[in-house]
Amino acid sequence: MKVSNLLNREMVLSDLKSQERDGALREMVGFLKQSDRVGKEKELFEKLRQREELGSTAIGDGVAIPHCKTNSIKEPLILLAISRAGVDFHAPDGSLSQVFFLVVSPSDNPSLNLQILAAVAHLVRKAETLFQRILVAEDAASIMNVLREEEERINE
Repeated sequence: MKVSNLLNREMVLSDLKSQERDGALREMVGFLKQSDRVGKEKELFEKLRQREELGSTAIGDGVAIPHCKTNSIKEPLILLAISRAGVDFHAPDGSLSQVFFLVVSPSDNPSLNLQILAAVAHLVRKAETLFQRILVAEDAASIMNVLREEEERINE
C-alpha cells in the first residue's frame, strides 16, 4: 500500500497556522469540512482529541500521525498538513511536530486502518529525507512529488 495512492494534492494543507495541539486538530478537521470530506466536524475533532489523550500520536523527528475511526465516512481519508513553526504534540523525543499525516478510517474496517497507519509509519521511518524535503517544498503539487519520489526510492 502506497501513501501517495491514498493522498492527492487537494488533501495537502501546506500552511498549518496553530501552534498548539487542539488548535492544530481543529484546523485540520476544518480543512476536511471545507473540502466536503467530512460532515460531523465536532464529532471528528472529539474522536481525534480523545485518541491523543490515550497517548500522543507524535512519533518523533517532527512527525505526528493523528488518527481515528468513525462511522461517518465510507472511504479512508488522509490529510497531509505542514506546520512551519511546529506544534507541541507531546512527541516522545520532545521535538515539535511539523509534518502531520491525519488518518480517518471507517469504523467497519479496522484492518484497513491498521494497513494505512503501517504504510505511513513505514514511509516516515524509511524515507530519511522526506521530512526535510516536504518542509522546503513550495506547494501541494511539489509536496506530492516529494512523497512519490521518496516512496519509489524506499520501495526499489
